Formats: sequence, C-alpha cells, structure tokens
Amino acid sequence: MIVTGVDKVKFVDYTKSNDFYLFEVGKYKCGPGYSYGPIVRTRTIFHYVLSGKGHLVIGDKRFDIHEHQGFLIPARVKAYYEADTEEPWEYAWIHVDGPRTLELFASAGITLENPIYNPVSDSSMVYECIAEIFRNSDRECFCYAKVYEFFDYLIATSENQVKNDVDPRLAYVKSAISFIRLKYSEPIGVEEIAAACGLNRSYLTRLFKHATGYTPQAYLASYRIKKASELLLETSETINSIAFLVGYSDSFTFSKAFKRYRNESPSDYRKKLGKG
Repeated sequence: MIVTGVDKVKFVDYTKSNDFYLFEVGKYKCGPGYSYGPIVRTRTIFHYVLSGKGHLVIGDKRFDIHEHQGFLIPARVKAYYEADTEEPWEYAWIHVDGPRTLELFASAGITLENPIYNPVSDSSMVYECIAEIFRNSDRECFCYAKVYEFFDYLIATSENQVKNDVDPRLAYVKSAISFIRLKYSEPIGVEEIAAACGLNRSYLTRLFKHATGYTPQAYLASYRIKKASELLLETSETINSIAFLVGYSDSFTFSKAFKRYRNESPSDYRKKLGKG
C-alpha cells in the first residue's frame, strides 16, 4: 500500500477473467480546487464520490458531479476533473479493463457519451465492493468475485440501466457468491451452490470461471480462509473450533487448506499477529 497524505492506493495485476481485468483501487480526499489532467489513460477508471462535489470534462462537455454519484473515464480518452473549491470531493476509484468492461458499464447506462453514474436507490454497496477489494487486494479470487458484484450493484441501482441488455450471468454469479457467503460454515459443495442458483454443476462452474477466472469451489475455499483469518485475529477460539466454524470437518483438513492459501499454518498466522 502506498499512502501519500490522504491518498491510499493498492496496485494489482489480475488478468485471468475473460470479462475484465483489475489493476488498481484507491481512495482520495481532495483539497479545494484539486485537479487532475487533462490526461489520456491507458485503462478505464471509475470514480465513486463519497462526499463533496466537483466536475468532469470530456471533450467539450462538462459534467457536474456530487456525493453518491460516479463517473467513468474510458481508456484512450482525454479527460480532466476538478474538485469544488468550497466542498471538495472525496472519492474511491477502481481501474478495470478487459474484453467486456465497457459493455458492463454500458449495461448501467454509463458510456463515453454519458459517463455519469446516477443511482436511483442506495448505492452504498458500490463503494463497499471497492473497499472490500482494497482490504483484500492480495486475494485474487476474492477480488474477481467482488468486481462482478460491483458491476451487478452498479447496474441494479443506475438511473440509466439498460434493462434489456443486462447480462443474466451477473445475476447467476451474484447468487452463487451470496449463497457461499451465507452457507460457507456448512458442509456445502458445488452441487449445493449450483442447486441454489437453479443451474447444473458443470454450467455454473463454466459460468463462474469465465467471469472470475476461478471455480466456485476455489472461491468457497478462499472465502472460508478469509473468515478463518478474521476469527484467528479477532477471537480466542481454538484452531479446531475455527475449522468447524468455517465449514471444515476436521482441523487437519482446515490447516492444510489454510497453509495452501496463506503459506503458513493457522497457529503461525495467529502468533505472527501477536494473538497466540
């Protein structure tokens, strides 16, 4: 992580998905009149405004933007943006690119001609997805799934949603992720996840891997290790107890899986953090 004043950013290079690539997430609290550009970016970037206001200029068009709105800067397009002098904005951003990135933004009605995201309902989950990617930037599988959720929330809440063009795969992937997050502590597998989504196992696996670069089983394992890591850090539960709490039938299988993802045992991870 690089921190400069109130600027926080994390860089990654995740390009396994067939739909989108992820390169960077960050957050910035601007000073009065802070500006950026004119600049032509090599990758698409989306900003979500947390507070304050400012404006974006693309070509000869100016767009005034305020809290809870967002704006897109497509790759290879000259753009300039500036914070308000009295109420400067604070925003989070995500650098994405890849085969279907512009198509997915277009499903939310966000295009070069109309680069503004204007939500008609609670858009807090759009920011939360970016924040989760920032907090878990070292976990590639988790980040892919979160980018898919990001697009799903963006489309669902956008005033300019193109209803007929919304890809149904977004809903399937979101359903699979939601089921995993709800049931990860139980002895579930791909069959149960697929049944919950109303799909057969092979189709869900193909769909999920196309979208995220990983299988549903890999995401389930990754999510279990994430929750286990939190329990190791935040509680005094035994290793054996944590294994059961995150869906493993025994501590040996859990420890083996944990070491595969974290490159250290659960007990070593806890000791390293001063919790042992």
